[in-house]
Amino acid sequence: MDRVKEQPPATDISAATILLLAAACGLIVANIYYAQPLVGPIAGALGLAPAAAGLIVTLAQIGYGAGLIFIVPLADRFENRRLVVVCVAASALALALAAAANSAPAFLAAMGAIGLASVAVQVLVPLAAHLAPDAIRGRVVGLVSSGLMIGIMAARPAASFLAAAASWRAVFAASAVLMAALALVLSRTLPARRPDAKMSYLALIGSMARLAAETPVLRLRAFYQACLFSAFSLFWTTTPLLLLGPDYGFTQRGVAIFALAGVSGALGAPIAGRLADQGLTGPATLAAILLVGVGFVMTMILPQGSTAALALLVAAAVAIDFGVQANLVLGFRAVFALAPEARGRLNAVYLASFFFAGAVGSAVGAWAYARGGWSLASAVGLALPLAALARFAFRAIARRS
Repeated sequence: MDRVKEQPPATDISAATILLLAAACGLIVANIYYAQPLVGPIAGALGLAPAAAGLIVTLAQIGYGAGLIFIVPLADRFENRRLVVVCVAASALALALAAAANSAPAFLAAMGAIGLASVAVQVLVPLAAHLAPDAIRGRVVGLVSSGLMIGIMAARPAASFLAAAASWRAVFAASAVLMAALALVLSRTLPARRPDAKMSYLALIGSMARLAAETPVLRLRAFYQACLFSAFSLFWTTTPLLLLGPDYGFTQRGVAIFALAGVSGALGAPIAGRLADQGLTGPATLAAILLVGVGFVMTMILPQGSTAALALLVAAAVAIDFGVQANLVLGFRAVFALAPEARGRLNAVYLASFFFAGAVGSAVGAWAYARGGWSLASAVGLALPLAALARFAFRAIARRS
């Protein structure tokens, strides 16, 4: 693992800086998710065939995945504030293009660019870890990650409500203005971090495979989060289909209200961060895995369609989101402690591994729901945290033997 000199981390981080980082993460990451509940009206307005409507979300995901691999590692080479501001400004431009697009190809290209530029959040999270002293690093990363999670979960209902009041174009236009303002604020208030790495861009990209191969903790945390995030993606892909179907007959606005339940899961981030700072990463990881598994079990207790079953579905949404967010922060805390000079690349490997697992979870969830309804989808979802639990148990047994 390469070692390079860089500016030492700060001895403290102010509450205002933590709030700024958390708010910025939430506002930026929301851009990827605004289109999800608006696929129907966007496809209709731009003449996109129903079979191809999924590309609206897929292009944003592809752009984000590409950004994780090709942009996030630059945080180990270039001044972080400038990198973030450039990405946020690019987001503003891409969002404006999406709002003004009059053809499907133009809109899809804009969605890819939105996903690519939104990886600014994954420069901000390692920056928070760098700015925080070791004793409270987990808590700080947890608080910043709470902003990230709130942005993810609030984006869908916010987009649904604004589109209902105005139009889907207003959603992207409003966010474009917001990103332009955020870029200005960050350029003036975000602390600077200047890595002293001298590696070339190609060397940075190539070193990520070596980091993954040589870092067991990174691989372990990536596996746990891949299992849980895949289950999370499956849940949030299939529950709207369930709620809009004959069992519940929800409207799009009703689905948006249901999605608000998941926002409470963001509370898992600061709690997990505090536990990690206290040296309780192992027990907290076990609790997070079990919580996701219990969430899926709750959805199997009663036949879908009753008020009681809906209440359990809401409780499951909270439990699953809480567990996934908690495990994410526990992983951040463990990974960021490995090599301060490589946090950008470590973060890229960690995120890319479970991000693509999440995409698979969404696809498998939609397939399972189409083939066997909620019974099959929830069974597949439960299998994922059980796989993480098995890995946790095998590792615990191996360490005792």
